[in-house]
Amino acid sequence: MECAGIGPADRERVTARDCLRILLPARGRVHPAPAARIATRRAFGLQWTTTVTPKPPPPSHDALKTYRAKRSADRTPEPSGSVAAAPGRRFIVHQHAATRLHFDLRLEMDGVLKSWAVPKGPSRDPADKRLAVHVEDHPIEYGDFEGLIPEGNYGAGAVIVWDRGVWVPIEDPVAGFAKGKLLFELRGYKLRGVWTLVKIKKSVKDWLLIKERDAYTSKNGATFPPGSVLSGLTVEELRDGNKKAAKLVAELKKLKAPVRAVRAEDVAPMLAETREEPFSRAGWVFEVKLDGYRMRVVKQDGTARLITRNGNDYSAAFPELIRPIAALPYSSLIMDGELVILDEQGRPSFQRLQNRARLGRAPEIRHASVETPGTLYLFDLMAVEGFDLRSLPLVKRKALLRKVVPEAGPLRYSEHFEKDGEALYDRAVGMGLEGIVAKKADAPYKSGRSDLWQKIRADKTGDFVVVGYTAPKGSRGGFGALHLGGYADGKLVYAGRAGSGFTGQMLKDVGDQLQALATPRPPFEGPVPAEKESHWVKPELVAEVRYKEVTGDGLLRQPVFLRFRDDKKAEECVIPGNGKRETGNESDPTSPVSPVPFPEERREVRFSNLEKVFWPDEGYTKGDLIEYYRAVSQWMLPYLADRPLVLTRFPDGINGKSFFQKDAPEYAQAFVRTVTIWSEDSQRDLDYFVCDNESSLLYIANMAAILLHVWSSRVETLEAPDWCILDLDPKDAPFTDVVTVAKAVQALCDDIGLPTGIKTSGSTGLHVLIPLGRQCTYEQSRTLGGLLARVIAVELPDIATVTRQVQKRGGKVYLDYVQNGHGRLLVAPFSVRPLPGAPVSMPLKWTEVTPKLDIRKFTIKTAPTRMTKLQADPLRSVLELKPDLVHALEQLNDRLG
Repeated sequence: MECAGIGPADRERVTARDCLRILLPARGRVHPAPAARIATRRAFGLQWTTTVTPKPPPPSHDALKTYRAKRSADRTPEPSGSVAAAPGRRFIVHQHAATRLHFDLRLEMDGVLKSWAVPKGPSRDPADKRLAVHVEDHPIEYGDFEGLIPEGNYGAGAVIVWDRGVWVPIEDPVAGFAKGKLLFELRGYKLRGVWTLVKIKKSVKDWLLIKERDAYTSKNGATFPPGSVLSGLTVEELRDGNKKAAKLVAELKKLKAPVRAVRAEDVAPMLAETREEPFSRAGWVFEVKLDGYRMRVVKQDGTARLITRNGNDYSAAFPELIRPIAALPYSSLIMDGELVILDEQGRPSFQRLQNRARLGRAPEIRHASVETPGTLYLFDLMAVEGFDLRSLPLVKRKALLRKVVPEAGPLRYSEHFEKDGEALYDRAVGMGLEGIVAKKADAPYKSGRSDLWQKIRADKTGDFVVVGYTAPKGSRGGFGALHLGGYADGKLVYAGRAGSGFTGQMLKDVGDQLQALATPRPPFEGPVPAEKESHWVKPELVAEVRYKEVTGDGLLRQPVFLRFRDDKKAEECVIPGNGKRETGNESDPTSPVSPVPFPEERREVRFSNLEKVFWPDEGYTKGDLIEYYRAVSQWMLPYLADRPLVLTRFPDGINGKSFFQKDAPEYAQAFVRTVTIWSEDSQRDLDYFVCDNESSLLYIANMAAILLHVWSSRVETLEAPDWCILDLDPKDAPFTDVVTVAKAVQALCDDIGLPTGIKTSGSTGLHVLIPLGRQCTYEQSRTLGGLLARVIAVELPDIATVTRQVQKRGGKVYLDYVQNGHGRLLVAPFSVRPLPGAPVSMPLKWTEVTPKLDIRKFTIKTAPTRMTKLQADPLRSVLELKPDLVHALEQLNDRLG
């Protein structure tokens, strides 16, 4: 981060540029970037549009042969690595002090890091055409390598990670590499904007690296911060031996800082008091307030950690931050900071941070750590190298902190400004930031809330149409809260509700106005809020509202009523964001999955009627059902987490009455998550269960929910399913025909490049699942399923059919693809079926799908033992894979002729 040039004189006048420099990487603001777009293709009547990086051909098995041949694994710390199966878009620039100092540009492609040695390094000047020599491919793991290659080895010398980030091909990278021209955008901490690599004609290895003209171009010979984006060390410092820690210790001794071992667990965060108005005062410093998660940043006992204000460990959730913390050249330190996710404008997005923090599966976390990386803004240093700094004045601690934090990278020093808090506040408000924090310059670090730190928030305001109201509760008169709306793309849509900011007289006066504008139906399009006692009005009144932000689903966060606007027409009230709803995470549509990857407090579930017999023939009880779900929870929860759940309950066992339950009851325990979704069938909001943890699963099982169905999509991406399902229903067909059809589906998908998974239905059939990676809509998923089903029905006309009417199937296996639709359900993997024997829906390996397969053997008594022996779930990849759907459709088109 390039903030070091702000001197004391500059801080008298705070500009918007200063404010941005606190937030953004070096050189310029972040512009929305071009993406590698695959053209819209028409596939069998379906308009299928994607925005993806083209999938490269499978890498050869010897892609790293040359790399390994030049290195001895027992003599160099460099990783031997392997070719990555999942495509990615990482780029890395190493600075390498070998025989000659040079830079190495590495682009992730074909499962390896394609590499070019750039002797003079990159230049922002388009006139500088820098030689780039194509060298051997490196393993993906090399992107994290920083260290010393011992003498006597190939490339001996110091290597630092000089820059890293994401590269975005603007043209097809596979074709471009073959032709000798790559056009791409770099989104790094130092290198940004559009670049070209072009091969020199008649040369085998020589290319040119050229900066294209854009906002990041510079012709004045501007230099880059020299140090590593991980450790902050320059290549010379790493080569000559790190002396930073020794210098810092010498300075701490001069300051007479207490020598005392401090554990992170013993340092609770210092908290700010709330203040309404900004102020300017000598002896105070002012920082921009960031909308993120407060973190204690710790390196102790050889381990780096991120610890929240409440003591939760977020280390596994943000590996891209743990690596640079661990690389800092100090044996121990405790820092205070804010974890944020930045949007395209370089501003913190709390919505994106929440989405990112909920990710639970390792592949998704790895993907998000590259595509939507976290950034740590560090504003205090409490301990370092065995010294307790908490008694030192704030400005002394921050001066030491500045020396610890690298100039560029994911760890950033949080700048402060002296005296003029009002100027910084005005700039923060103008830029849509959360506000500022005022701190006493000579204050020690005191755990707990203190008036030595004061936060002044800067909320957004906007005008919204009143579209309805809720009934008052208790002694309140008039109304409870106002339902608000705004126009997006010319249509009135719901924006949330404001329930505070009203006086008693206003409640009465406005209540009379609202009744006069009453209308029987909501005046806006789309889902209706869940409040049971809502009343709707004609969209005529305009209210000014203060709020934090517009969330990813287009709702106002923490809206507070300010006043009515008689001077504004309802049609002028546009949803913030140029009339379009914010879509949350545009650069990474991956959705959050719970449970989160750090320990959660166990919730106590009180069980009842455990001895009640649910399966009379076998004597299995309700307690047996609960114990089964407990035993398989580690394998089942990934399919339930962050997904609407529908229960079929059997209070008196499988022979008693049952009922289907979508809507969670009001008495459901607080730890059980629910999500509100509009139901077209019911014409109202339903509060679906979402089962994110074992306690929730056991709670649901205690409700006598034997059968569990899930949506194919997740809460945060309801219209983007994870899988396409083909339900192979035999009805009167022999099971051997089901096996034949299933293997035919697998073979077809293999031919066109689609992975598949399979499970038993738990009844008589099989379910084939095709992972989609949330790249398409339900309509597109159904179309894909229909196309696959029709191909199989044509190729196996004697045993397969797509005819829905049972009486017309003629004893054939029905390929049901109609279940691919919004709100359509799948029997969850591992779900129990309410049938004799207590069978379960069991994931299978394809090698098990043979005529000898007996699906009745998978029951609540056998399934846990089977999974323990397997150790890995053979179906799990349907949640993780992201196939090239456009390529598959083109191959399927060829198959159809």
